[in-house]
Amino acid sequence: MRITDLRAPEIVYYTGLNEKQAKRIFEPEEGVFICESIRVIERAIAAGYQPMSFFVEEGIEDKISALVPHEDVPVYAAPYDVMKDIIGYSLTGGVLCAMRRRPLPEIRQFISSHERIVVLDDVENPTNVGAIFRSAAALGADGIILAKGSADPLYRRAARVSMGCVFQIPWTYAKKDFMPYLKEAGFETFALALSDEAVSIKNCAHHNEKTAVILGNEDHGISEEILSGCDKTVTIPMKKGVDSLNVAAASAIAFWTLFN
Repeated sequence: MRITDLRAPEIVYYTGLNEKQAKRIFEPEEGVFICESIRVIERAIAAGYQPMSFFVEEGIEDKISALVPHEDVPVYAAPYDVMKDIIGYSLTGGVLCAMRRRPLPEIRQFISSHERIVVLDDVENPTNVGAIFRSAAALGADGIILAKGSADPLYRRAARVSMGCVFQIPWTYAKKDFMPYLKEAGFETFALALSDEAVSIKNCAHHNEKTAVILGNEDHGISEEILSGCDKTVTIPMKKGVDSLNVAAASAIAFWTLFN
């Protein structure tokens, strides 16, 4: 179907709702998220997410034919002069896809099913969340817990920065105190934080089979409630007077050291 006006009701998921509204549109059931670029959409579909529709630039419909699971999934096409007005369109590669979210696993069950867990405590920036997911998938993590305040991994920017890795590594939200469940399941917990009690991460290469790495807010770090329940507080040695790294950069070093 050809679209000539961004106000067309058929494309409301792409132009008429912000990401928070789309997430809640079917409450109490799971809502919708927008996936962009062919590579990221491929990884989402491979992970079992179901497309609801596609919105593409005219002339590239043939390029996505293999992505469309069946004829009941509509493909909307618009000329570039129409699509260029969509926020962030220049980053999409001309392809957008509306997908249904899936129910997330219960936190206790999630913890018992994994051995290399990353915990994000109030990591607010979607770019950082996406970068952390990419590093986690590449460097040995097998699950991610998002505690209070952390950005949604399915937001467009997070999924794009992760290069689709948000679809390759299992994750869930923690809506209550989850630290006792990590202890119960036998995890050794490492908090990456600036603290007088922190030890160099270089000295923590040998650890339990079950390991959890906890990362905190970009500004104020890990909450005291979570920090106080960790087995060890670790830090990355710095030079030239630098006291810390961006949380996404620090995460890659921590995963390489503690998960391998």
